[in-house]
Order: sequence, then C-alpha cells, then structure tokens
Amino acid sequence: MEEHQNRQDEKLRHMTTAPVEKLVVRLGIPSMIIMMISGIYNLADTFFVSSLGTSAVGAVGVVFPLMAIIQAMGFLFGQGSGNYISRELGARHFDKASRMAATGVISCFIAVAAISILGLIVIRPLSQALGSTPTILPYTLDYMLFILIGGPFMATSQVLNNQLRFQGSSFYAMFGMIAGAVLNIILDPIFIFGLHIGVLGASLATAISQLVGCIILLRGCTKMGNISINPKHFSPSIRNYIEIVRGGIPSMLRQGLQSAATVLINHRAGIYGDAAIAAISIVNRLSLVASSAVLGMGQGFQPVCGFNYGAKLYDRVKKAFWFCARFATITMSILALCMAVFAPPIIALFRKDDPELLVIGVRYLRFHCIAMPFLGWVFLCNMMTQTMGKARIASLLALSRQGLFLLPFLLILPNFLGLLGVQLSQPSSDIVSFFFSIPFIIKILRRELKKE
Repeated sequence: MEEHQNRQDEKLRHMTTAPVEKLVVRLGIPSMIIMMISGIYNLADTFFVSSLGTSAVGAVGVVFPLMAIIQAMGFLFGQGSGNYISRELGARHFDKASRMAATGVISCFIAVAAISILGLIVIRPLSQALGSTPTILPYTLDYMLFILIGGPFMATSQVLNNQLRFQGSSFYAMFGMIAGAVLNIILDPIFIFGLHIGVLGASLATAISQLVGCIILLRGCTKMGNISINPKHFSPSIRNYIEIVRGGIPSMLRQGLQSAATVLINHRAGIYGDAAIAAISIVNRLSLVASSAVLGMGQGFQPVCGFNYGAKLYDRVKKAFWFCARFATITMSILALCMAVFAPPIIALFRKDDPELLVIGVRYLRFHCIAMPFLGWVFLCNMMTQTMGKARIASLLALSRQGLFLLPFLLILPNFLGLLGVQLSQPSSDIVSFFFSIPFIIKILRRELKKE
C-alpha cells in the first residue's frame, strides 16, 4: 500500500512540475494513436461492408447513432469519474479517487446492459426509428444485433480508457484500445468473407474486439500505481453520482446530440435514396479519423489541466491550453486542405462503382473541410471547461455545436436547399460554434485563471 501511494505521489510531482508542453505531448501521443486507430477501425467496418453494396454501407450509418449513445454513456461515467479522479489525485485524496474509479466502471456496465436488453427487445422498431429505409433494414438488423450485445463492454472500455488517461497513464489506455481495434480489423474480413456472414460478421467482430479490449484495460489498471478497480470500493452514493454528472454530462450531451443529429440527418438524407445515407456515413467516419489527432492531443491536455488546476497552478493550465490551441488549428488546417484536394479518390475507395454516391460524398466532404480549422478550438474549449469542473459552461458549449445550431440548421436548410441543405448544416454549425465559444473561454483565461 505504501509503495502504491509513493508511486502516486511521484506521478503527482511529475504532473505539476514537468514542462507542460512536453507533458501534453507525451500524454497526447498515445491518445492520438488511440483516437486514430479507433477511427480507422470504424472506417474499416465501413470499407469492408461497402463491398456488400450501398444499402449495407447505409446500415452502418443508421446504427452509428446507437453506437454514439453507447459511447455517450461511456463518456458520461468515464469523463465524469476521470475528471474527479485527476482533481482528487492532485489534492492527494487517494481514497476518494479509488472509490470513484470503481463506482464509475460498475455503474456504467449496469446502465448500458439495461439499455442493450431493451434495444434487443425492440430491435426492429428501433432500426426504423434510426432512419432505416426498407432496403437498408435487413442489413441494419444484422449489424445492430452484436452492437447491442457488446454494448456494455464498449462503454466500459471508454470508462477505463478515460480513467487511465486522467491518471496520466496514456500508454496503458492506448495499449488496451489499440489491441481491440487491431483485433476488429483482423476479424472483419474473416467473418464477412471467410465465414460468409456479411454484415452480421462485422457486428460480431466489433463485439469480440470490445470485450478483449475491456479485459486488457482492466489489467492496465493494476500497473504502475494506477487505481485498481476493486468492487469493494463501489460507492453508489448521491454525492458520487452528482460528481459524475458534473464532470461527464458535457461529454454525454455532445455524444447524445451527435446521435440525435445523425438520426435526423439519416431521415433527411433518406428522402434522396440509400446513396445519400451511405455517402454521409462514409464522410462522418472520415471526419472522425481526421479529428483524431486534435482530440488525442486534447485528451493529453486534460490530465495536465486537471492535476494542475487541482493544485492551483493556473499558469501551467493556461500555457498548456494555448499550446494545444495552436497545434489544433494548424493540424486541422493542413488536414482540411489535403482532404479537399483528394476528396474524389478518397470517396472512391469505398464505392467507386456508384456515381451518385461519389458526387454526394465528394461535395459533403469538401464542405466539412471548410469548417475543420475551427473544430480544434471548439473541442479544446469544451475539454478544458469540463476538466475544470465548470459543468454549466461545458454543458452549454457541448450543447451548442450539435444542439443549439446543428438541429435547427437541419430542420430549416433542407426545406429551401434540399440535399445541399443537409450537407451544409454540419459545417455551418461548426463555424458558428467557434465564435460562440470565444467569450466564455476568454473570460476563464483572463479572470478565473489569473492568480495562483
């Protein structure tokens, strides 16, 4: 026990004294790899399924909102417990951090298991509600089956990943997530083509990979002074759940609203056929891969922010924030330029024999590229306010992009511009969200982080 606490003390000293730029990069690189690999394996699902036809690709897009809800639960409990853990470790409250870790993991598994059981009972009407057309529905039922079965492990992996990151153990978080992602990429072609079970095989590969990744992440919690998940420390108190909600609700709102927006996009795009739904699904997955570098660096920033904010070292928090803001803007600008130039061959990788999908996908991807340079700032502002425990501001910023702006755009623009209105809605929301967030962050940086 004493040795374990000494390791935690040493980690605390490192997080509050090492140069912040190097610290953010060291913690951010594993997170960047995690996000990139996760995005690639989601894209791999779409790539392998695309060989089964446009309607099969559409099914992946239809089920995406359900996966976003499952991940939203993982982020709620993971970010909520992780933010609290980093602040308590910064204040040397190790027992509180340990109890929160167990509470976050076990509570998430129970909650998502209940959602999965309900989803399996109403799987057909759920598929239709998410935007399945009659031709996409059979593929959706197959793909959704094992996504629901593996849902509790998918969400729990997110919790463990976040808790490890917030303890400054990005390497173990990276290893667990990469192992699951690589396994999924290996199993996809084996199940889809080798065993000839099509879309059902892609779903099964995802469920197995999530289970394996979850087990590896649990093992990582026992290494290098990390907090072990001990069921005896499970403390389902109102106070603990309030802390989880305070720290995690912005992430849940962000993911939940993304799910709602994607459902609305599917319904709006479905009017124009399966090719429109499939093209939007492909571009959404490409966007996740493109933003992985910025999200990963932001996740490297979060434990630095949490530890130093908890230790009242505000200059270090500001220095880390501006370093990440510069990195995010430059990186997203370069990626946007490259993706806009090479949009046609990128979309053709998935369905080059469907000219309608190519036209819709290329235009939608280029619209996304216009807004990409603004996204890094939006993500980073939300991460900072969330980590600092500023639930109201973080929730408002999380609501803005997908809720306050995107949903109204989706309800209004298609009525005047048709499919073009659907394609313009997300980029327009991203740009408006950028300007909306600026006053809140400037106030925090100038006033609340002014004195140490």
